Amino acid sequence: MAVRDRISNFLDPDTPFLEISALAAYDSAYPVGGGAVAGIGIVAGTEVVVFANDPTVLAGAMHAYSSKKWTRAMEIARDNRLPYVQFVESAGGDLRMGGKGRRGSTPPPTGGGHFAESGRTFYEITELSKLRIPTISLVFGSSTAGGAYQPGMSDYNIFIKKQSKVFLGGPPLVKMATGEESDDETLGGAQMHAETSGLADYLAEDEMDAIRIGREVISHLNWRKRGNKPLLKPEEPINDPEDLLGLVDPALKKPFDIREVITRITDGSRFEEFKPLFGPNIVCGFASIHGYQIGILGNNGGIIYPDSAQKGAHFVQLCNQIDIPILFLQNVTGFIVGKDYERAGQIKKGAQFLNSVSNSNVPHITVIVGASIGAGTYAMSGRAYNNRFTFLWPSAKIAVMGPKQIAGVMSIVRRGQAARKGEKFNEKEDAQIVAMAEAMQEEGSLAFKGNRSY
Repeated sequence: MAVRDRISNFLDPDTPFLEISALAAYDSAYPVGGGAVAGIGIVAGTEVVVFANDPTVLAGAMHAYSSKKWTRAMEIARDNRLPYVQFVESAGGDLRMGGKGRRGSTPPPTGGGHFAESGRTFYEITELSKLRIPTISLVFGSSTAGGAYQPGMSDYNIFIKKQSKVFLGGPPLVKMATGEESDDETLGGAQMHAETSGLADYLAEDEMDAIRIGREVISHLNWRKRGNKPLLKPEEPINDPEDLLGLVDPALKKPFDIREVITRITDGSRFEEFKPLFGPNIVCGFASIHGYQIGILGNNGGIIYPDSAQKGAHFVQLCNQIDIPILFLQNVTGFIVGKDYERAGQIKKGAQFLNSVSNSNVPHITVIVGASIGAGTYAMSGRAYNNRFTFLWPSAKIAVMGPKQIAGVMSIVRRGQAARKGEKFNEKEDAQIVAMAEAMQEEGSLAFKGNRSY
């Protein structure tokens, strides 16, 4: 059974599956997706996180990209207190050195960085158990070395007769290391682990039986999510959500009012705006989505001014005071610069905004609907700020500085250096800077950032 078919059969019928990190390993030597599928689904009426090895990609071997994806799945399970389920079929770590991709070499899977990253996955799964979040492994095939520790560290293990095989070292390695003759079944077969080692808690007849048992285990957990329940009756937005497809210019050159986005996602298109006449470059207010009360904070115009930073900091504190999650709608190009704004306290007020977001204790969900550039992305709860989730629209662009701006600044600096030295300015090098800016534009794209944003 293909990995996505396994997931589909495991989930409740006609329920959604929110896939995460779908673009992992994009533009690398590995297939898009990184050789694994991960996401949130509903099983026996319970929301769970699912991470599944794809055995058709390097026999499910883990590498730099899939390890990051694996870690992110467990972070989501931990932060949202959701049971964690893994479909195990992994050859362990990818022992090859990184091959050449279209954008240089893939991070060497045998390097120290990847070794540390993969070790973090072991830490995260044991953290889940420590926090009393159930971990369940369905072993669909052969799992060796690091792949063997996936069920080894799980609370519940389901093996399949004559199909699941788990061992730290396979028969060839055992032969080489000890001279001992063995085969897959006697060394690490499902029957042995059910009868002798005790690693298998349940022994299934086939894959569908394993899925059935897994669903029963979930139903017996009697799991209840923490957090506030919906206080209001969910309503469809009055303004058509389909309009979202045409609201934002894909090139991000035409301005748009973030309120037009907000009223197409909130219940009844209602939005109680806070401080509507002050700091207009940030729009914030209260609304509900699917009956859940939330605060919404969005950029209007891209640039963050001192008054809008002050307003944003105040609003984040209010949301924490009444304990409601915050939805950040990012279209930010950074903090305004200039003499007047420095004197108006841009640094201090911007720092207060950053401080309020950093110390916020309510859940953050960030949707990048346009630009996400410079320190403004941190103020608007960028990925570095431990959001519960970060989503990117197809038009999203992420960068330290806008490509045109960085090319212009570098050109001005180089022209000044040439003038001070009495040298002729090198136009050829200036053209190379422009080319670099174009490359930055591509690297700020959804697909490129989706590869690196977990």
